[in-house]
Amino acid sequence: MTKIRLSITFGLILGLLGATTVPAEEPAAAEAADTASLDVLVNAIRSNRKALVAANLQLTDDEATKFWAVYDRYQGEMNPIGDRFVAMVQDYTASFPNLPDDKAMKLVDDYLGVETDRVALRRKYVPEFAKVLPSRKVARLYQLENKIDAVIRYDLASTIPVIEETSASGK
Repeated sequence: MTKIRLSITFGLILGLLGATTVPAEEPAAAEAADTASLDVLVNAIRSNRKALVAANLQLTDDEATKFWAVYDRYQGEMNPIGDRFVAMVQDYTASFPNLPDDKAMKLVDDYLGVETDRVALRRKYVPEFAKVLPSRKVARLYQLENKIDAVIRYDLASTIPVIEETSASGK
């Protein structure tokens, strides 16, 4: 039963990710539509993330009462990190394919900053979650979070173009 719930939820997430393509339009209109679609997608993923956790963590009533307050705080701190990542992706795609070297390095630095902050926040909340859940459920929560992120990143990787080498300058 658990595998079915995971599959259905991941299918919904993938469906939402795939539904964000925008038909060819005027560049300004397409950019506005992309931004609006991305905003809707981000909100849908955040809602589905909580639903996925609820469906698969199998909390007792007592655990749920304590857990959701901590999880909501965690997500409240994680959302701005996710927003930075989204802004970075939007900045990159707006600059592609004419991405200057200095901007490419800034994006690398921004990406590593986002990842550092994401890991630090996850590490910060381990003891918080451990106060309200047994260790195995804390581990399961982190597995679920990682699986959701993997699905999202897989879809992003298939749609974000890779920087091509434009010269033999060595940098």
